[in-house]
Amino acid sequence: MSVFSETPGGALLGCLLIISRFHDSPVSAETAIAGLPLVNGTLTPSVFHRAAKRAGLASRISQSPLEQLNENLLPAILILKDDKACVLNRIDHEQQTAEVIYPELSETVVALPLSEIQSKYTGQVIYARPEFRFDSRAPEIKKVRDRHWFWGVIAENRRLYRDVLLAAVMINCFAVAMPLFVMNVYDRVVPNHATDTLWVLAAGVFIVLSADLILRLMRSWFVDLGASRADVKLSSAIMERVLGMKMINRPASAGSFAANIQSFESVRSFIGSLTVVALVDLPFVLLFATVIAIIGWPLVLPIIAGALLVLIYALSAQAKMHSLSETSMRAGAMRNSTLIESLSNLETLKSFGAESRIQTIWEKTTIFLTRTAAQMRLISASITNGAQWTQHTVAVAIIIIGVYMIIEGNLTQGGLIAAYLLSSRAMAPISQAAGLLAQYHHSATAMQSLNEIMERPVERPENKNWISRPALRGEIEFKRVNFRYPDDERLAITDMSFKIRAGEHVAILGRNGSGKTTLEKLILGLYEPESGAILMDGVDLRQIDPSELRRQIGYVPQDVSMFFGTLKDNIITACPRAEDQQILRAATLSGLAPFINSHPAGFDMQVGERGQLLSGGQRQSVAIARALVNDPPILLMDEPTGSLDHTSEETFKQNLSRYSRGKTLLVVTHRSSLLTLADRIIVVDAGKIVADGPKAEVMEALKQGRVGSAN
Repeated sequence: MSVFSETPGGALLGCLLIISRFHDSPVSAETAIAGLPLVNGTLTPSVFHRAAKRAGLASRISQSPLEQLNENLLPAILILKDDKACVLNRIDHEQQTAEVIYPELSETVVALPLSEIQSKYTGQVIYARPEFRFDSRAPEIKKVRDRHWFWGVIAENRRLYRDVLLAAVMINCFAVAMPLFVMNVYDRVVPNHATDTLWVLAAGVFIVLSADLILRLMRSWFVDLGASRADVKLSSAIMERVLGMKMINRPASAGSFAANIQSFESVRSFIGSLTVVALVDLPFVLLFATVIAIIGWPLVLPIIAGALLVLIYALSAQAKMHSLSETSMRAGAMRNSTLIESLSNLETLKSFGAESRIQTIWEKTTIFLTRTAAQMRLISASITNGAQWTQHTVAVAIIIIGVYMIIEGNLTQGGLIAAYLLSSRAMAPISQAAGLLAQYHHSATAMQSLNEIMERPVERPENKNWISRPALRGEIEFKRVNFRYPDDERLAITDMSFKIRAGEHVAILGRNGSGKTTLEKLILGLYEPESGAILMDGVDLRQIDPSELRRQIGYVPQDVSMFFGTLKDNIITACPRAEDQQILRAATLSGLAPFINSHPAGFDMQVGERGQLLSGGQRQSVAIARALVNDPPILLMDEPTGSLDHTSEETFKQNLSRYSRGKTLLVVTHRSSLLTLADRIIVVDAGKIVADGPKAEVMEALKQGRVGSAN
């Protein structure tokens, strides 16, 4: 069996934990891999550096035989065959032995012959060293600028772009060869019938053209390689930021937010090969202009005039293009938001006959967006076509001036042809730059929206030191907690204080909008209190890694969300490495087992998008199974039987009563039948606790009307 299936998170994660402890920078498994793109729940070498960074380690993967490993950088991680890995602690070349640590054996050091390790070693080694970090005692001599999420990634490929620049220098130098060849043929070969000279010149030009072809292919490959590398890293960074942002900073509209993220496509295309080539070629306009001036200085005047004309017109259109780009971005986001909302609520729209209203909004937005886009295209086309017209006009002007110079004896016919050819090469980058200016503002607006996304606070900021709590007891305490949702003047929770002992079963009652669900979201760490503190086992919740906290809480939300895929995929959403025994137990406890057993596909049945192929009760049972599959010590359940029939509810109550013994249980409910699960009742009204005590006492007070409102 693979080590990756035996060790939680894989052997590579186990090695990282060992290395981090060795360097006095311990990190929990959940902290190291939370939110990373794992393969079958295991850490892979390609994302190891991201996990290592969370432990304060800088890492690098290297190809090296055992004999050439740098002993000064030990311990290091050896990548072995069959998805295995180990930590190389020491190597003795004289005795042909090595000391290694396998993650399966905790931190036990094992001495093995080098030959045995060599037979399993893949040749890949990962070196990891602690990064130096300044503390508050070290004053900043100069304000250190944080690495920009976009330009920092682009800068990582600076060596590639250096090669692109060198290739561009050679290509533009070679571009002078063809005009000079033509000039010499007209001025020297033809008048003197020097065929030998012709063949020598032709051979030289052929060599230059061949080298030019090779360099162009290499330049294109380098540019595309750099763009591909940047694309992968930038896309990953954007998605990681989106998934990691705090819920309080969540955008109001998912559709509009999705449109802003999709705008990365325009940024990516703008920094593609055309942009890089145009920007690199632009300085060489001076080279071609200089050569033309050497041939005949009056011939360079049309190029100067043409370049100024193109750039002045392109720059004058920028203000209008910027305004239209922002308008187009906002209108596109609004239309995308309408589309997402319509698709998500299509059944509701049809049920109430509201298609006409949505269609009206869609068409109005589309018409406005089309008009805006048409104006942008018109301005962009005028810049592009104007640049082409100027380029042709410059060529005509050079020919006219050249003819007069030939008549006066100041220029040869070959010189005129060479100047004509060079003028096209000189004006081409200017025309491309003008075209890029027309596209720039669309990409700049997209970049601005992406910057806003990337600057939003995240739950797990870098350099944050979390307290590792791998086994919570389940004691929960609120100390004078106040909380309000964004853009809401009213407090959702007001000066709330209570304490729930580990293993206690509590029911939370209250009217709609009283703050019951908000309590559970605060306990999950989805939101932070405006003031006061929430303690878990006596530790402030803000000190515990959110991923480690939520792994130990089984949460059943009031509104069940499901994902496209199989029934099993949705049950193991939070525990992708769950074994079949865990899945079967969760399905049995939730009451889902009879339905699964009777279905031909069983756990492999498709649930459809948002679980639309399941009934409401079945979706709720899946949510319960998803909460229980990891056997958490804390259970938060918001109306867990709201969509279940009476029989299913009774079965679930009996199962939960047995299962929850020794676990902390919080149940938000309006159903009196679920109160049998609780030993204590907390009544909430308008964000305040109006009653709290043993179940019998609170129930009696409710019956007698002795429990009032918060007001």
